[in-house]
Amino acid sequence: MIPSNWYNIVPDLPAPPPPPLHPATREPVGPDDLAPLFPMELIAQEVGVERFVPIPQEVMEVYRLWRPTPLIRARRLERSLGTPARIYYKYEGVSPAGSHKPNTAVPQAYYNAKEGVRLLTTETGAGQWGSSLAFACAQFDLECQVWMVRASYDQKPYRRSLMQVYGATVHASPSPVTGAGSKILAEDPASPGSLGIAISEAVEVAAATPDARYALGSVLNHVLMHQTVIGEEAMEQLPELPDLVIGCTGGGSNFAGLMFPFLREKLAGRIDTVFRAVEPAACPSFTRGVYAYDFGDTAGLTPLLKMHTLGHSFVPDPIHAGGLRYHGMSPLLSHMYDLGLFEAVTRAQSECFEAGVRFARTEGIVPAPEPTHALAETIAEALRCKESGEEKVILTALCGHGHFDLAAYDRHLSGALEDYTLPQERIDQALSELPT
Repeated sequence: MIPSNWYNIVPDLPAPPPPPLHPATREPVGPDDLAPLFPMELIAQEVGVERFVPIPQEVMEVYRLWRPTPLIRARRLERSLGTPARIYYKYEGVSPAGSHKPNTAVPQAYYNAKEGVRLLTTETGAGQWGSSLAFACAQFDLECQVWMVRASYDQKPYRRSLMQVYGATVHASPSPVTGAGSKILAEDPASPGSLGIAISEAVEVAAATPDARYALGSVLNHVLMHQTVIGEEAMEQLPELPDLVIGCTGGGSNFAGLMFPFLREKLAGRIDTVFRAVEPAACPSFTRGVYAYDFGDTAGLTPLLKMHTLGHSFVPDPIHAGGLRYHGMSPLLSHMYDLGLFEAVTRAQSECFEAGVRFARTEGIVPAPEPTHALAETIAEALRCKESGEEKVILTALCGHGHFDLAAYDRHLSGALEDYTLPQERIDQALSELPT
């Protein structure tokens, strides 16, 4: 059954998260500061302290196209591993866009349409978010412009095609149509782009266009809250309590959406589940970044967010998990990580694709590159259970299918896919440019 409310974890945390700051005054930003980018109802959700927020009927009607999503026990994967662990996965790839992203794209489009917005702008890494917002805009008769990170724009042409089928205009980022993009191209005409650059371009256009607003697919509090439909459904569907919840993290919405309802129960003393975030070794915000105030974009157009960051000028290597190529992490998740409420580990893309192939050959679903990070950690944990004999219950989020990522799988199967070892000097250089 689809939950009737989204869950806001903020009032249940041991301490409130640090507020976003205005970059000029270093004072907490207010609703008026955010109004050029977001509709007021989303701003209210971003800063709100209500534990449960009702899901509007108009949003529920669109959710019913694919929700509730299935929770599946991976019995064939368990057998292939010879593990006593019991593995469950919540499969979000059944949505129209093939990922978890419509869970927030639909309400964002709804609230903007309700306030009379004509155009939504956004960025996308791998294309799942851009596809989702394009789909959502089509449901509420909004125009949509997407800046797609150049590396993914070239690697995943059919994601671009899907956005265009839904009616969106798609730009390769950095693009010559914005000041931020033009500046990057002048410095590096062959730039592979980054989510930070694409955010700068989308924000620039939204801020300069009176009847336009900006939509973000991860990172912000209201986005994570919308994704809690995943975890709320999973709690109802699971036949047993999980010992461990594992999710991939880029901006953090997929992991948060699965984890937050279970963490609510742990904070209340009702369960003792462990939570583990998995990020790419090529873009390790949690494990090698610093917890500091930084811009959410490359050009410095956003408020300052306190988050685990590699530096807003950091440009990740063009790994195939494009949705995980963000320099920072959700401020809310960063705060929770700082409080010690969950663990974080990294995985290299070769072992992730190996996990994806194994999963496809046992469970039949080809995963998107992003959730293969969680699958690689899930398999590693299941093998540890095999060695110890522990009958651990593991829950993970399969946040999207890989039907548009077969070129990446082809590179993996042919041996052409390389792991990227991130030199510390690159991180140090980007961190030296943090705002002071």
